[in-house]
Order: sequence, then C-alpha cells, then structure tokens
Amino acid sequence: MNTYFTDTGYLLLRHLRTTMRIPIWIAVTLIQPVIWLTIYGQLFRRVVEIPGFGADSYIQFLTPGVVIMTALFGSAWSGMGIIEDLSEGVMDRMLATPVNRAAIISARVLHAALTVTVQSVIILLFGMLLGARVAGGIPGFLAILLLGSTLGAGMSALSNGLALVTRREETLIAVVNFFGLPLTFLSTAFMAADLMPGWIRTLARANPVNWAVIASRDAMLGRNWGGIAGSAAMLAGFVLAAVWVSTQAFKAYRRSS
Repeated sequence: MNTYFTDTGYLLLRHLRTTMRIPIWIAVTLIQPVIWLTIYGQLFRRVVEIPGFGADSYIQFLTPGVVIMTALFGSAWSGMGIIEDLSEGVMDRMLATPVNRAAIISARVLHAALTVTVQSVIILLFGMLLGARVAGGIPGFLAILLLGSTLGAGMSALSNGLALVTRREETLIAVVNFFGLPLTFLSTAFMAADLMPGWIRTLARANPVNWAVIASRDAMLGRNWGGIAGSAAMLAGFVLAAVWVSTQAFKAYRRSS
C-alpha cells in the first residue's frame, strides 16, 4: 500500500511538471472558462425575465454551471496523455519497472482533479467580480470545488479507459465531441429545469453533470445541504464505477501488450 501512494505521488509530480512545461495550455485552460462566463453571462442575461425561471441574476445562476462544464471538458481530454505515452513507448517502459500498476491510473485521475480545482477557484472568483455571490460562504465555496473535482476525476478515469481501449487520438476526440455538449445541455447548467422539455428533465436525472450542477448551485446559495451530500455521494459512486472501467481497460491493455 505504501508503494501505491509513493508511486502515485511521483507520477502525479511528473504530470504536473509536464503541464507546467506547456504555458500556452495553462493559459488557455484558465482563460477559456472566464471567456465562457463572460460571453454566456451577457448573451443569456435576460432569460431570468422569463416567468418561472426562478433566479434574479443569470451570473449567479450560470457560475456553478460553468464550473461544472469546465470540469467536464477539461477532464474528458485526460486520455490524450495516455495515448501520447502509448505512442512514444513510455507506457511499455513504465510497465517494465516495479511501479505500482494502479498508481499509473490514479496519478492521472488526481492530476485532472487538481487541474479542475484550480480552474474552479478562478471561475468562482471571476464570477464574484461579475456580481455572483457565494451565500454558502466558505463551506459553499469548498463544496463547489469538491463537486467539480469529483466529477473531473470520474470523467478523467473514463477518458483514460477509452484511450487504453482505442489507442487512437482521433477516436478519443470523436467520442469527447460527441458526448461533451449533449451532457452539458442535458443538465441545468444554462437553463432552469422548469423551463426544459419533460424528456430532457427525465434524462437529466441520470446525468452526473446535472447532479454536480444542481448541488453546486445549492452550495453557492447555501441551501439544501442534505441534497448536496446526496449528490456528492452519487458522484463518488460514479468515480468508483469509472475507475473500475479504467482499471479493466488497463488490464486488457497489459494482456495484449
């Protein structure tokens, strides 16, 4: 067990160093969510005037949605690193060492979760500059970070599993593009649930992205802490299922290599 934690730490440090060597990637991943928040906040700001929307400020409504959307898209590309390691032979060389096998996946999942956390802090602070308020205080702020990073960890695990199965960048890009936006729009990230068609509300109930959005919005408003805990538990279950899928994909890769 000590080997697992030690190896996870070393591999996580490797991924962080790799990230720091790509300043343009850091700039884009940090600035893009801010642009989304600004553009969407201005484009749809008058939808709060629709009867039944249930919010007075669209920035207040939108900020948690952008946090979760960023967690979704940022972590969904995590598998690209696996594909790069496969194509350059790094993975095969790593498997020839005594490194703990579970740590190889865990380090990438933790890297995605940490990246999402940093992005979420920036989005929340910028949202507050635009007029959003975290009525839940520090507990609400931390709860949003936890929800975003948990969703990011689950999506990262799925992305890594897909990368190990397909081993092609084109396939991963196609799958992320195919599922990314539908998962976002089948949630309350941009629109109140009461104004959605019934079939979208039904699908949204089974959507982990929607669990995270609703719970983050409640945390921001400082309400329904029991519901927030329930959503966090469901997201934790999603992470466990995603990690299991990724682990099985890794075992299949090792058998075939």
